[in-house]
Amino acid sequence: MPSPVRRDVIRVDLSAGTVARERVPEDWRHDFLGGKGLGARYLYDELDAGTDPLGPDNRLAFLLGPLSGYLPGESRYAAVTKSPLTGAFLDSYSGGSFADALAGALPEAFGLLIQGAADRPVTLTVDDGTATLTDATDLWGADAAAVDDAFGGAVACIGPAGENEVAYATIASDGGDHHAGRGGAGAVMGAKRLKAVAVHGDPPEPTGELTALRDRYDDAYRDDDTGRWQAAGETVESVDFANEVGVLSTRGWQGGQFDDAGDIGIEAVREAATGRENEDDAVPGGFRVDTEDGESVPRGGALMSLGAGLGIDDFDDVARLGSICDLLGMDVISAGNAVAWVMRATDAAAIDADIDFGDADAAEEILETIAARSTDLGDTLARGVDAAQARYGAESVPTVKSMELPAYDPRGAAGMALAYATSDRGGCHRRARPVEREAFARDEWTDADRVTTVIGAQNARSTLWSLVVDDFAGETMWADLGAEWLGAVGLDYDRASLATLGERVWTLVRLFNLREGFGRADDSLPDLFEEPLPDGPAAGRTVDREAFETMLDAYYAARGWSADGRPTSATLDRLGLAGLADDETPLGASPAVDGEGCERTYGHGRGS
Repeated sequence: MPSPVRRDVIRVDLSAGTVARERVPEDWRHDFLGGKGLGARYLYDELDAGTDPLGPDNRLAFLLGPLSGYLPGESRYAAVTKSPLTGAFLDSYSGGSFADALAGALPEAFGLLIQGAADRPVTLTVDDGTATLTDATDLWGADAAAVDDAFGGAVACIGPAGENEVAYATIASDGGDHHAGRGGAGAVMGAKRLKAVAVHGDPPEPTGELTALRDRYDDAYRDDDTGRWQAAGETVESVDFANEVGVLSTRGWQGGQFDDAGDIGIEAVREAATGRENEDDAVPGGFRVDTEDGESVPRGGALMSLGAGLGIDDFDDVARLGSICDLLGMDVISAGNAVAWVMRATDAAAIDADIDFGDADAAEEILETIAARSTDLGDTLARGVDAAQARYGAESVPTVKSMELPAYDPRGAAGMALAYATSDRGGCHRRARPVEREAFARDEWTDADRVTTVIGAQNARSTLWSLVVDDFAGETMWADLGAEWLGAVGLDYDRASLATLGERVWTLVRLFNLREGFGRADDSLPDLFEEPLPDGPAAGRTVDREAFETMLDAYYAARGWSADGRPTSATLDRLGLAGLADDETPLGASPAVDGEGCERTYGHGRGS
């Protein structure tokens, strides 16, 4: 039997205290599938320009795809909202028990669409296709592990950072092992006084053709390069990779190699590990280690941003800092960059703080003051690195669209400069990661290679994130972008139509961001990357401003956008988006790249 067909969303109005089921328009389901695409369509339709991300009019969606619970790899959900960190569109993804349970509890719904704000802390409980609101005052102040213990089941919650509306607060599951991590979806939950979403539902079990598909794709994933990489080292191998090619941000972006990377890299993690997540799956998950705060699962992003980025070479210290972020509910990449900025600003005498690179105890104190907003500095850092640099000066830590960058230095791979600058949610390596190929062939890559690779990845991932596929197991679906799976449940797509769908989603998000005031000036990198890398295989390399602008011109032309970054009328017509843009959208057209030329790349970061 095919899976139930998802047609609805559960709309929750926290201000009114109401829950209602409503039908998703059929053309939206066809044109945007679910997940990222459907979330973008709802936000574009329901938010006015300038909506306060922390106000009651913002939306927060927990969204599935049409095949959630059946696809290979770990089940995922998409958290979609307007970001309080960037003011732009935000889609962030997480796995674990909550995603499985949500797919089982809502077999005919794409998920939850939440608006308004409660007048007291509340929990939203989902069970058997329905949802109810209950008081959560007694849980306010609890960290992610305490909330998980209180429910004893599948829960997505915020910790103290979300309650205090830290702009990069996460939505945590499984006691802090999994997070919808980047961009501050947890702060939106906190502003809405929504402490947790608890779900009672058994993961759906595939039957018939879906069972055969699942088995075949599990085998393919196990034998795939990405599956073998994941089985061998999960995302912690990213430390060793980035250090080897000289793009590992070190000591607050002051170098591209960390002398002690081996002490916090894959071998150190294997030595400390007590086991793996999902050990019985086709490919196991992260490494479990013991910390002072209990068991933790360190990811590559934490080891890079809280380890090399802070000059900390003791694995136990780095794992402890990662665990603190997990329990408080803070994105490790943004939090690590915030602490790195404090260290550099102290060195520059822009602020008076008792902290040096390598000082894990002082870093812990800063993290706690950010989550609690308990000091003037902590309160400023809670609004992001840009807020701190604007107030105190010492512009030393890079952001794009106010989102702090992950630890791949674009000076060592110009394609990452383009990927960061054009990312739809701000400085992010999850939309495209050309560094994994370019770093080994820097002198051979051309701008055409970079543009084709970045656009191809952005479009393809927009399709796969509308299906809400595991990033890594989803690598096995790049050949047809999920057409075979959709066909198994009676949904008729081919690779070409799904490639166009991904481009449509990416373009709709661009329209959303344009309406919020973003433009070409925001598709840029800070000046600090014009300073040469001082060490490693990429020593002496910079991001040349003139060369970057030329590459950005080529990117816009390939996308069918104008020179100022607006999709043209012809492009909107081709994608079925005509009528959504305002009257300032210029005329003209250029050919678009659909992802056909983009080779698959391994993922080097798990927190998304």
